[in-house]
Amino acid sequence: MNDIAYEIEHSPSYASLRLFLQPGQSVLVESSAMAAMDARIKMKSQIRGGLGKGIGRMLSGESLFMSQFTAQSQPGELYVSPGVPGDIQHYYLSGDKSLFIQSAGFVASSPTVEIDAKFQGFKGFFSGESLFLVRAMGQGDIWFSSYGAIIELAISGDYVVDTGYLVAFEDTLDYEVEVLGGLSFQGLQTSVFGGEGLVCRFQGTGRLWVQSRSIFPLLNFLDPYRPTASN
Repeated sequence: MNDIAYEIEHSPSYASLRLFLQPGQSVLVESSAMAAMDARIKMKSQIRGGLGKGIGRMLSGESLFMSQFTAQSQPGELYVSPGVPGDIQHYYLSGDKSLFIQSAGFVASSPTVEIDAKFQGFKGFFSGESLFLVRAMGQGDIWFSSYGAIIELAISGDYVVDTGYLVAFEDTLDYEVEVLGGLSFQGLQTSVFGGEGLVCRFQGTGRLWVQSRSIFPLLNFLDPYRPTASN
C-alpha cells in the first residue's frame, strides 16, 4: 500500500528514490537529499514540528531542517539520493503502530507522517550507536536507507541482531542490548577477541530490517590508509 507513487532504482548498492507527485501532492525529504526534480515542483525548508522536535531529530543524526516538495498545477518527478551508498526500503504506516529507524536512516515520508527522536538511554550508549532512534508515527509512506542491502525479517519470539547491522524495526518488538554470549567475562572475551560486539535481543512479533554490511568494519579497514601529518 502507498499514497505516493514511487520507484526504487539501482538497488541495492547505490539505490535512489524516484517519486511521482500529483498536482497538489507533497512529500517531506531529508535536507540535502534532493538530487533532481522537475521545475514545476516547489521546495521549501522548515523545522518540522517546531524547534524542540527539530533539535531532537538533529541529535538523532538527522538534519534540523526538512524539505517539503509540492507539485504545482502539473505532475512532477523528484529524485532523492541518500548520503551513504546502499539500499532504500519503503514502509507504509497504517496508524496502528510506529516504526523505529537507525540514526540518519530517514530518507522521505508523506507529510502526514510524524518524525520524532526517541531517547534510548544507556541501551544506546553501551551499544556504541547513537543515543537516539528516529520514530515514525501516523499514517502514510516512509522510506529509509542503509549502508549495504536491506534484508526484511519476520520475527516471532526471540531474535538477535548485531547493533552495527540494525536498520529499523516495528514497535511491536521489545529489545535489550547485551554482549554476544551473555554479560559474563567469557562473553566479554568473545566480544573483544572474536571481533563481535554488542547485540540487540528482540522479543515479540513483528518485522525488522537489517543491512548486509556494517560501516564500522569499513572504517577500521580504511583507517591505516589515512594521511597523517609528518614531523
